[in-house]
Amino acid sequence: MGLLEVNEIHTYYGNIHALKGVSFEVDSGEIIALIGSNGAGKTTTLRTISGLMEPREGRVVYDGEDISSARADTLVSKGISMVPEGRGVFAKLTVEENLDMGAYTRRDSGIKDDLKGAFELFPRLQERRRQVAGTLSGGEQQMLAIARALMSKPRLLLLDEPSMGLAPVLVDGVFDTIQRIANEGVTILLVEQNAHMALQIADRGYVLQSGEVAISDTAANLQQNETVQKTYLGID
Repeated sequence: MGLLEVNEIHTYYGNIHALKGVSFEVDSGEIIALIGSNGAGKTTTLRTISGLMEPREGRVVYDGEDISSARADTLVSKGISMVPEGRGVFAKLTVEENLDMGAYTRRDSGIKDDLKGAFELFPRLQERRRQVAGTLSGGEQQMLAIARALMSKPRLLLLDEPSMGLAPVLVDGVFDTIQRIANEGVTILLVEQNAHMALQIADRGYVLQSGEVAISDTAANLQQNETVQKTYLGID
């Protein structure tokens, strides 16, 4: 049994059928990439897993527990944390206050150590710890969003378009950081428009088309798949 099992989920926005029987599995320690064009259902999939949306049909099973109807706040305490598209930092709070908010479900004594770890992972944030988050650059806000999510000590980290809007010079750094987080034992489900970079660091991947899984394979095989190359990697 995988850490996360998504079984035939159907999710709607009103009468719009966004996910049409999506199924996949994520094993502990893996980086799994979800790729696809805009509107394919990638973000909806993450929102359904994280409890922000509830599927009308199908099940989401995390660590053997059916979480299909669970609230988002309860899932954070169970070990699922999400970095949303657009970062979603608390703009009027300082960097350090944002990180404190990431640990709001915790009652253990390790929060200070994990704050130190976040600053070691992102030294720029330590330099900006007293700065209001809304005044940070886009790259710094992305660092903060990831660090805030890590402060909840997740077993499963959901990343929604972490490279979106970043200067090309910063993108490599973001993916290097994702790889480092995975190497420390965090399982990662990555939604990313930059399919080339996502598949370089992923173990396996799933291609979503119109709310359905169209292709699933190892990341290495997906990079060699002719359809993936033409449609998502820009290779003719």
